[in-house]
Amino acid sequence: MDKMEHILKPETWIDKYADYLFNYTITRVNNHDIAKDLVQETFFAGLRAKDNFQGKASERTWLVSILKRKIIDYYRKINSAKGQAEIKLSFYDDGENEGRWIEERVPQMWENEAEKNIENDELKDTLEKCINNLPEKYAVVFRMKTIQQFETEEICKELDITSSNLWVMIHRARTQLRRCMEKNWFKN
Repeated sequence: MDKMEHILKPETWIDKYADYLFNYTITRVNNHDIAKDLVQETFFAGLRAKDNFQGKASERTWLVSILKRKIIDYYRKINSAKGQAEIKLSFYDDGENEGRWIEERVPQMWENEAEKNIENDELKDTLEKCINNLPEKYAVVFRMKTIQQFETEEICKELDITSSNLWVMIHRARTQLRRCMEKNWFKN
């Protein structure tokens, strides 16, 4: 199946996504004014980062990923005392990959490129082993939604499942993956 290249149309964002993003946000912050502000900040951040959009995800998926970081940043601000919230994001400084880590958990710079490549390969292998240990249907759903970035409707149609069933499987897959990665990768 060929993957479709998505394009951004910022002039349609408010009409197409404002309600969805607001509903997504209000369930997480439980404050109408803050939810509106976070959605507005998401649109602004999307405009600023539009040159970094690679077309691998739909506009909505891309905007939701930006919104998730805005929500996390909001909670970081209100929980500013160190250690109250563990938030793990990418530590890149560009566009949609932008993120921050709790100060005491900031990753140290790799000594050299060889070590970085070895660690990335080890992480990839561990993650792949964990995905392969999932029940088959969970692994298929997780790969389609998270890795291949298929739309929910497309996955449901292809696998003949409901969206509720899909989200239950995604949640269970992520929970099992987290346990597996904690056991096999994030060893202290």
